[in-house]
Amino acid sequence: MPGGGGPVATFSVWDYVVFAGLILFAAGIGLFQAIRGRKEASSEEFLLGGRQMTAVPVALSLTASFMSGITVIGTPAEAYMYGTAFWLFVFSYAIMSTISAEIFVPLFYRLGITSTYEYLEMRFNKLIRVIGTSMYIAQTALYTGMVIYAPALALNQITGLDLWGVLVATGAVCIIYCTLGGLKAVIWTDVFQMIIMLGGFVAVIVRGAVLQGGLGRIWNDSYYGGRLETFSFDPDPLRRHSFWTIIVGGSLMWASMYSINQSQVQRYISCRTVTHAKLSLYLNMVGLWVTVSLAMLSGLTMYSIYKDCDPFTNKDVGASDQLLPYLVMDILADFPGLPGLFVAAAYSGTLSTVSSSINALVAVTVADFMKPAWPWLTEKQLSWINMGMSVFYGAVCIGMAGVASMMGNILQAALSIFGMIIGPLLGLYLLGIFFRCANSTGGLVGLISGLVITLWVGIGAQLYPPLPEKTLRLPLSVEGCIAQNVNETTTMTPFSPVLQSTTPQPRPVLADNWYSLSYLYFCPVGILVTMITGLVVSAITGGCKQQKVRPELFIRKSDLFCFGCRNSDSEVSDLIEKEPNHIQGLDSPVFYDNEIALKEKDQKEKITKF
Repeated sequence: MPGGGGPVATFSVWDYVVFAGLILFAAGIGLFQAIRGRKEASSEEFLLGGRQMTAVPVALSLTASFMSGITVIGTPAEAYMYGTAFWLFVFSYAIMSTISAEIFVPLFYRLGITSTYEYLEMRFNKLIRVIGTSMYIAQTALYTGMVIYAPALALNQITGLDLWGVLVATGAVCIIYCTLGGLKAVIWTDVFQMIIMLGGFVAVIVRGAVLQGGLGRIWNDSYYGGRLETFSFDPDPLRRHSFWTIIVGGSLMWASMYSINQSQVQRYISCRTVTHAKLSLYLNMVGLWVTVSLAMLSGLTMYSIYKDCDPFTNKDVGASDQLLPYLVMDILADFPGLPGLFVAAAYSGTLSTVSSSINALVAVTVADFMKPAWPWLTEKQLSWINMGMSVFYGAVCIGMAGVASMMGNILQAALSIFGMIIGPLLGLYLLGIFFRCANSTGGLVGLISGLVITLWVGIGAQLYPPLPEKTLRLPLSVEGCIAQNVNETTTMTPFSPVLQSTTPQPRPVLADNWYSLSYLYFCPVGILVTMITGLVVSAITGGCKQQKVRPELFIRKSDLFCFGCRNSDSEVSDLIEKEPNHIQGLDSPVFYDNEIALKEKDQKEKITKF
């Protein structure tokens, strides 16, 4: 009987068949795109899909890459332990989508970039671009390792397969279709994987509702268990999740991921027009709403089933991220193939995120390091370099999974890493986009200052995790367990995001205030420190008087909430005439219609003269 505690069934033959079939089919989509586009083997085709993608597949790909194995496994566990406060991220996704679509999409299209860090050299200097790219590579490699590790842990829990064998297999599958197919293979594979991931959540919810006598019972159990206390307006910045930490901190954190993170930006700049790119972000917002809602409901279903017998406290699982896989085998084992579907869902999330990360790492390495160093490289040579770098970064990500194996609460750890590193980077971009007085000296000092501060608070939080009264983990019981290992109701102590020492450590003065800052505020702290320091240093060093700044590097009023807007023929002509060597974006799809219009205009003038 589900919910009674003790061991659960393992994979059946049909589960292996379903799992293997779905994964092979997903990889086959990627290989099909590789074969289909083999005649268009240019570097731009490999990295940006020829800039001819449309909004819907790109939106699904954006959502699928968000739905990593960490999301599939970690978010339901979040609802199970902490309640539905995490659902407030739906508001953060709306704010993030607006910032990304209305500020950064027009800018990146206007400049026609491949790597987002090209902007840093255009606006500041080469050194800042190299630092920004290096920060991105380090953060993405570690995060991707965590993404590989999470579902491998699930497979190990459910099937008993060797953990490291699964890790290597995950990386190998991604390497194959990333190396051969490029971005198009990644995007179209993501579309299929998105369907599989949502199907995994639905299977858990439907079966749980049947066992519990309907969704009403699940909702009722969650209400009396304190899981539905979503809105907390406590302004305390040390509170892990509240309305303010999620709306303010969460919005900026996700904005940093979608606005300047190469893995996400590379998708929407592959769209054929600005309108398609903006639309893909807004459609992705809806996809994120559906995703987080299903994940929360899966967590509530899990709580309803295990409210009287917590598998973790009862020692049926060894980590919080194994809770959902344990539930799957507990309630779906009677339906051969469904556990395989769920594991394929977690695995698909991993393939999606890892493949996009590999493709993005290749893009920034080639665009920011190799092309500037060796400008004479031919398209054929670049294509071979792209494939070689895909293999290299795939191997690096597999290696980083070993580091991730030391993590505990993998969802929080992943978001903390993003906040610590990408927050200062977003502050640097905002400094460059909105403040004409900011110069390269201010940008460099601001970036370094922001990074030092966020690493200080972030690493301190890993070493000295917040006390239980700030994390507010909800009580869980083992009174209903059949095979009881623990016979009293308990409130579990919080996991540390990293492996802690077994010996008690004295807590320093900063541990209960500065180090206890909500992990969602790491990003806003980095943004503020970077921008304020950058502005002050820029003012001291004379602003941008000695630095010529091109006007197209700043945000324009016409960029905001403008779908299908085009520069006039005269504006494009003026840009070409004034700075023909600097307007890199004129070959971007945003200018495509204008170029056609100008050519047609020239042809008409020639015919008229004739």
